Amino acid sequence: MTQALTGILPVAPTPFHGDGSLDEGGIRRVLDCMIDQGVDAICILANYSEQFLLSDDERATVMRISLEHVAGRVPVIVTISHFATAIAVARAKAAEAMGAAMVMMMPPYHGVGLVPAEAGIVEHFRAVSDAISIPIMVQDAPLSGVSLPVPLLARMAREIENVSYFKIETPFAADKLAALIEASGRDIIGPFDGEEAVTLLADLDAGATGTMTSGLLPEKIRPIVIDYRAGRVDQALDRWRLCLPLINHENRQCGLRACKTVFAAGGVIGSDHVRHPLKPLSERTKARLLHLAGELDLIALRWGK
Repeated sequence: MTQALTGILPVAPTPFHGDGSLDEGGIRRVLDCMIDQGVDAICILANYSEQFLLSDDERATVMRISLEHVAGRVPVIVTISHFATAIAVARAKAAEAMGAAMVMMMPPYHGVGLVPAEAGIVEHFRAVSDAISIPIMVQDAPLSGVSLPVPLLARMAREIENVSYFKIETPFAADKLAALIEASGRDIIGPFDGEEAVTLLADLDAGATGTMTSGLLPEKIRPIVIDYRAGRVDQALDRWRLCLPLINHENRQCGLRACKTVFAAGGVIGSDHVRHPLKPLSERTKARLLHLAGELDLIALRWGK
């Protein structure tokens, strides 16, 4: 990857058959649909990919199929998060060997009571960086329960060679992005937000150069980033207003299930199954989701028909 990634780098859902088994053909269709959505890159094996519900063998299968099938059409980011440093390193090396353009990782955590000290976090990321030559995106998310204050993130950007992208999806993400850029801007290639772009305009105001959303509506969100970065801020705001009802419904009511539900409704995948203990959307929530998605005429909603 010779150019900095900007724009929209959505997370690919992991499709399952109705019985819960991995849908390998569905993985390929998901990737093709996302490329048709005009994404700038695709992230696999993230939390919105249900990575925490995959076996090690399934994880390896998803990575192999994804990297082989995308075949360089867009960059692929592989999530490698794990509490054990040795396993995170092994995952990073395997991802790079298979053609990943970047890896994304959360800090090591295993519940709120098992979090390493700051030195351990830095050593964890440094070990991964020393093992590969591709960029690392640090995922700073409330899910981990790990505090990553701006001075620590800035130190990692400054001292760890491949740590150059940051996905900030904490409360008040815009303030944290602005502080991080001010503290270590020259060492940061890609400041990104997440959270389905629910705070995108504020985060762009703060200096974000892109967003990592789900695969639900990249073709609607990417133009917001493009317009904003080209100085067409009013146009970007108008586009964001149009998307906000669906973004809010996904963020607050659906979570990772929204993308799978719309992809199933559009024939991209055969089932919107989520693995237990997750539960499917209620019919009420699903109906509102499909109504809002239909109003925006999403590519995913008609891709497989």
